[in-house]
Amino acid sequence: MKPMSTRIFLNLSLANLALLAALALQPSGVAAESTNKIRVLLVTGDDVTPAHNWAEVSQAIKETLASTGRFEVRVCEDAGVLDSAASLARYELIVLHYYNAKTPTLSDAAKENLVQFVKGGKGLAVSHLSSASFKEWEEFRRMCGRYWVMGKSGHGPRSVFKARIVDKEHPITKGLDDFEADDELYAKLLGDAAINVLVEADSDWSRKTEPLAFTLEYGKGRVFHEAFGHDGKAIRNPSVQKLIQRGCAWAATGKAE
Repeated sequence: MKPMSTRIFLNLSLANLALLAALALQPSGVAAESTNKIRVLLVTGDDVTPAHNWAEVSQAIKETLASTGRFEVRVCEDAGVLDSAASLARYELIVLHYYNAKTPTLSDAAKENLVQFVKGGKGLAVSHLSSASFKEWEEFRRMCGRYWVMGKSGHGPRSVFKARIVDKEHPITKGLDDFEADDELYAKLLGDAAINVLVEADSDWSRKTEPLAFTLEYGKGRVFHEAFGHDGKAIRNPSVQKLIQRGCAWAATGKAE
């Protein structure tokens, strides 16, 4: 082989090797990018009424979070996943869209795992009727800040109503405007924990101003609670989506952006 041909051959070979090396490294790079996302466990799978299509709403929540590129969402239709502390350790945030109408309550181990998950510095997001879950468990009610009690809490007919931003300086709501929601306006939630109300609305049913989105500290962790989400349409309201995206980021990391 002539010297010039040898050099060309070597250059081509080195280029091919570099290309192969880059391709070999690509999956690792993708995995590294994935680990930078906020890892979310969305627990669902049961609700009190066929009017609450939990599969539809959970999909809307997943799409709302995933569309930002900031979240990696796993949906689990079995609250028994909370039995494994090792499984929970993979996540920064648990989103609960679940009311145990037909399924048993959590085991003692699952209850303790959820408490330690949040108290230890991670996040919990509570959606719509989820605060009615596990009615025998007082600590969960404290964790929710406000909670639904069957026969006491309620709402009027689904309607369009004005939701007002209360705390205009909180990272979740800063820069957001009042908006119209087409949803159930939850009212008469119980509880006396110290909460920071972010969004409120006036209920014709209770004739009171009701908190619809709020936060609270729980140990070293953070809880974001929003009462929106009767169906997928209610979740896909752009203002509600922004609220959920920011609220979940804040609960997981302490920062909304």
